[in-house]
Amino acid sequence: MDRGGCQMGGGGVGDSSGPDNSGMITLEDLESFSEDQLSDSGNGSLEERETMQEEDESGRLLHYWQDVARGHQVEVAPEMAEPIQQLTTNNQGHSIREHVPFTLLGRKEKCGELLYEKRQYEKGHWACTTMREETYEQSICYGFMKIMRYICQQNSLEGYLGMTLPIVTVVTTDESHSTISNDVRVAYFLPTEHQAQPPQPNDNDITIEIWPTATVYSRPFTGPTNEVTIVQQINAMAEQLEPAGECVNDSFMVAGYTNPAHINRQNEIWFLERP
Repeated sequence: MDRGGCQMGGGGVGDSSGPDNSGMITLEDLESFSEDQLSDSGNGSLEERETMQEEDESGRLLHYWQDVARGHQVEVAPEMAEPIQQLTTNNQGHSIREHVPFTLLGRKEKCGELLYEKRQYEKGHWACTTMREETYEQSICYGFMKIMRYICQQNSLEGYLGMTLPIVTVVTTDESHSTISNDVRVAYFLPTEHQAQPPQPNDNDITIEIWPTATVYSRPFTGPTNEVTIVQQINAMAEQLEPAGECVNDSFMVAGYTNPAHINRQNEIWFLERP
């Protein structure tokens, strides 16, 4: 299976030469680049300088991603240069992205701390890919790279589709909620403008699915997502729900609002209410 140019191994020390060492590559990293950082002064005609600047910008962005990722034992392949360039160009320094729409049905708090929210998500189209790697971290990394290429260029429109949040991963566990299956499904909600006619992926590993209306119990948490933290969050959420039997008991979702490898990742654990 094509891993989308992303390889992840064990932990490592961050590269202090990069602008941001707190995680792999985040969308915020890309958007924080200014024109001054990405351009060099030089001679030649205006057209020559513009052409050279475009080529140099793409190369510098790729090298930046590679440098930051290398400190975290992640390799970004050269073929990711164009998706990186497209993502940067289309966001143009803005951090506003479409969020998956939902209706808030209720929330439970204790001493000012949010324990969970009850939400309703409407039916919609999602682009999904299933990964089966040695670790959960590897699976979400490979899956995110695939989805990113679909968003940026590898689709029937041959253009940038727009970023939505969160990126959702679906995991299954054993009956005791102590072990996560190696099969991890990574899903991206298509922007509103593409919901009626979803662009088709060029990658056969990505499918377009219609997810039905669902009631979700959502609990926020921060930090890395791996087998240990996800099991902890599933069990913590199960303790809060009354009764837990109203929810699906062996399939759960992890909603990520920042890059999968970012150390300060903003996440939610989702429980689905039984139909």
